[in-house]
Amino acid sequence: MREHTLTRVGDVALADLRARLRNRRVVPLPRLDVPAGVSPRLLAEVLDHWGDGYDWREHERRIASWRWLETEHTAVPLRLVERLADRENAPVVVLLHGWPDSVLRFERVLPLLPDVTVVVPALPGFPFAAPVERGGLSSVEMADAVVAAMAELGHERYVLSAGDVGCDVAEAIAARHEASVDALHLTDLSQYHFLVDLPGELDETEYAYVRRGHEWQANEGGYMHEQSTRPATLATGLGDSPAGLAAWILEKLVDWTDSNGDLRSAFSLDEALTWISAYWFSGAIGTSFAPYAAAAPKDWPRIEIPTVMTVFPRDLVNAPRRFVERFFSVSDWIEFPNGGHFAAWEEPESYVRGVRRALELRR
Repeated sequence: MREHTLTRVGDVALADLRARLRNRRVVPLPRLDVPAGVSPRLLAEVLDHWGDGYDWREHERRIASWRWLETEHTAVPLRLVERLADRENAPVVVLLHGWPDSVLRFERVLPLLPDVTVVVPALPGFPFAAPVERGGLSSVEMADAVVAAMAELGHERYVLSAGDVGCDVAEAIAARHEASVDALHLTDLSQYHFLVDLPGELDETEYAYVRRGHEWQANEGGYMHEQSTRPATLATGLGDSPAGLAAWILEKLVDWTDSNGDLRSAFSLDEALTWISAYWFSGAIGTSFAPYAAAAPKDWPRIEIPTVMTVFPRDLVNAPRRFVERFFSVSDWIEFPNGGHFAAWEEPESYVRGVRRALELRR
């Protein structure tokens, strides 16, 4: 494992972004009586600030100041942030991010775990990640890459804490590398389980969840279907247009948070733009679709590792405990009054409560 210095975004790339934002087209939109995506007014405000006011260099310096490492001896190169504990023999927690985010999802969590060694992998295909031959990987392939990196780092056992795509990665690690996992902390159950792997003999609560999940897919899941079936087509447009990229991600930052439609209740403009800029400057939007497009079957038995589920009310589709217990050994179930899909960012103290409970339950 060697230290890694993040590549500084070039001045030419910054100038190119500003020029694209200045010269962007105002696209005519249909006037509909139903939700149609990101607010044009909010998008214009964000794009104006991105082009004149937002300082990427300030945020780049902060991100680069973290302890970045990169593997030297693994089949798949992996970069990660390591934050060492303030004491010896501390437990280790691996934080696994999702989409459309990156290691930045956990920025507010790191200061709350000073007594724990924390590792945050930049999952292959996502911003800040080491390039891989195929651009991006399935969740199973990412799981194997994370385990190999942790072994090179000298950690044989650890707690996994995850949300979104990270939950698919955590599940695959727990299933394929059970001896490495002391406990699990999850905020989501993969939608794969109701879309593809539906068990029989569900109770009414579970049926209601499945119906709700399919309704969500019909009304909100178009992005997932497009990223799964036509990733190259979508990536071409988003990767060449900062306005398009911002619209695609910004919609999720508004709709998936406990914000009542107000971006600023979850993100400042600078914070949202740092998440978006990470995708723009890395060019990672297309490769971040790989876990959707290369989804692998979850052909493993129920995971018997102690699992803590933390439930946030504005997450996408919250599964009932009975349904989750069909796939995981749920040792604790904690429901919070506030928070959405990006719980580690929105409600870091609550998120950390789940992490610490998993640490208490580790094998």
